Order: sequence, then structure tokens, then C-alpha cells
Amino acid sequence: MAEQNRIARRSFFTGLGLVAVAGIAAKLSSRSEAPDSVQSVPAEPDGNGYRLTEHVRKYYRTTKI
Repeated sequence: MAEQNRIARRSFFTGLGLVAVAGIAAKLSSRSEAPDSVQSVPAEPDGNGYRLTEHVRKYYRTTKI
């Protein structure tokens, strides 16, 4: 009976290790795609709405942590 518990415990830890490795691999593969998903700054809209001017950009730079 003790031998069966050792085998079950070993297979559990082996499976746990495989899940950890798969999780790390998935996390690393998603990082490699990050530069592709970066969007460029949209063009200035026409009209009297919100505009990203230099003083607004300066404000945004000062609020970054």
C-alpha cells in the first residue's frame, strides 16, 4: 500500500511540474507578441473636440509613475 502512495505522489508532483512549465511557456510566448500589438498614435481629429496638444502631452508625462 505504501508503494502505491509513493507512485501516486510522484505522478502528482510530475503533473504539477508539467503544468508549471506550460504556464511559464505560455507567459513567455505572450511577451514576444507584445511589440506587434503596440498601436500608433491616432491622427488628430477634425472639429472642436478633444485634441492631443503639447501641453496635454506634458501633463500626461508628469502623471506617469
